[in-house]
Amino acid sequence: MNANANPQPDEPRAASRTGHVALVGSGPGSADLLTLRGADMLRRADVVITLREPAGEELAGFREGLLAHCSDDVSVIQADECGGDVNALAVARAREGRRVVRLFSGDPFFGCRGGELVAACRQAGIDVDVVPGISSVTSVPTFAGIPLLGDANPEVRLLHARAHGDGEVDWHEAAASDATLVILGADAPPGEPSAHQGPGIDVLCKTLISGGRAPTTPVAVVRAGGTTRQTTVTSTLNRLVAELKAKDAKGHHLTAPALMVVGASVSRQAELSWYETQSLFGWRVLVPRTKEQAAALSERLRAHGAVPEEVPTISVEPPRTPQQMERAVRGLVTGRYQWVAFTSVNAVRAIRERLESYGLDARAFAGVKVAAVGDATARAVRDFGIQPDLLPPHDVQSSAGLVSVWPPYDAEIDPIERVLLPRADIATETLSAGLTDLGWEVDDVTAYRTVRAAPPPAPVREAIKGGGFDAVLFTSSSTVRNLVGIAGKPHNTTVIAVIGPETEKTAIEFGLRVDVVAPNASVSALVGALSEYGAAKRREAIEAGKPVLKPSQKRRGRRRKL
Repeated sequence: MNANANPQPDEPRAASRTGHVALVGSGPGSADLLTLRGADMLRRADVVITLREPAGEELAGFREGLLAHCSDDVSVIQADECGGDVNALAVARAREGRRVVRLFSGDPFFGCRGGELVAACRQAGIDVDVVPGISSVTSVPTFAGIPLLGDANPEVRLLHARAHGDGEVDWHEAAASDATLVILGADAPPGEPSAHQGPGIDVLCKTLISGGRAPTTPVAVVRAGGTTRQTTVTSTLNRLVAELKAKDAKGHHLTAPALMVVGASVSRQAELSWYETQSLFGWRVLVPRTKEQAAALSERLRAHGAVPEEVPTISVEPPRTPQQMERAVRGLVTGRYQWVAFTSVNAVRAIRERLESYGLDARAFAGVKVAAVGDATARAVRDFGIQPDLLPPHDVQSSAGLVSVWPPYDAEIDPIERVLLPRADIATETLSAGLTDLGWEVDDVTAYRTVRAAPPPAPVREAIKGGGFDAVLFTSSSTVRNLVGIAGKPHNTTVIAVIGPETEKTAIEFGLRVDVVAPNASVSALVGALSEYGAAKRREAIEAGKPVLKPSQKRRGRRRKL
């Protein structure tokens, strides 16, 4: 599995150390809410027992994000598949001298059975730690924009919907109080699909009204809090069920269980809503790049509330023959070149891997000037221990931009007239031709080949053609050609965003309507432009008094045309 960090050298593996169990709260449903201490426990773990939760795409992503903190050789056990007593399994692995992490949603001691595992460890004489997690009780209202405690609402009461009718909770007394009520496990109204056994939201509203709460008391229902599928519905006790049914009729399904907040502070939700109002909140965005290439782009998308899905459209392979690259490496070492121009991260990687295969490192670039075509390529160069000497203007990060700042060859001051240009087999001639015009001799070397990737799984292809994605980001002309080739054209409701004029031209040639063009050729500008587009569409809907819908929620028509 992928790892962000490996165990430290001074940490012996299981056979030479005492076993240990850590209960780690993972938060309400987003992997980036894991605490630093929880991440450290996962990094040290030999065995991780995952959450016992229903399966689903979102949970799979949650698990993947948590497990990314683990070492490569960690053993992962699915709690819902291991069979038998999970606590006994954790104790048994710890007795073998292993460090065991048992993951819990939210907090291990709040609504979970963490106490039972701690007791089992204490009884077995196993060292145990508990890492508290962010609880849904406070975090979900915060994600919804509802303040719980303050001068206006000094008391908060926590109730669980499943306690309704058991006689142990006086619901009428709670209803008669002035406290803000937080109700966990609220189930769907009658007629709505639900796999849970708690009372329906309609029953809870009637109980609170009969207990003394005013029918016009503000109430909010939050589903999937803290995730990019979060949905918040605000109303009053006497109107909530009707509001939910109306929204369901428009496609806004509110599945159970949900968290309810009842009290005056709910009236501030529209004013304080910050999470669901992000410009790309919940947008499913297709990123046609490999995970490695798409990391920075996907991170920026998540910052705007989007859900990136990375689908490789190309596969990078070595050149068919190694002779050109071998000559290029020899030329670097022997002082053949004054400049090396990198036009992609893959080109940097190809040269670096070739050098390292010969036992060489960044010192091979001694006396050589290095140019990089953009921010991502410059980062790859710096990661190799080299500071780029030349970059294009920030607003023109392209081969043409690099040519615009490249100095012409001057025989009196330039000791060597030759430039090494390692690139893809299908790269454009812009940089090579531009440098030649400036008087330089260019060694144009094929550093790697790009071939079309295998088609994505059928559900992804269907989502692309059927409007399941809200947007597609194209970062090059080749990503346009290859995506259409392996998966078909995106649906006409899908927003098409491109990184620059050349990519826009290719998209139009393939019959796509381009909605967003980045102001300069960088992934940050591309994501920023898409974010501005999403924000503008949100404002238009609000000003028109219409619901804010994602592109995938709009009526689907014919396939996209110009």
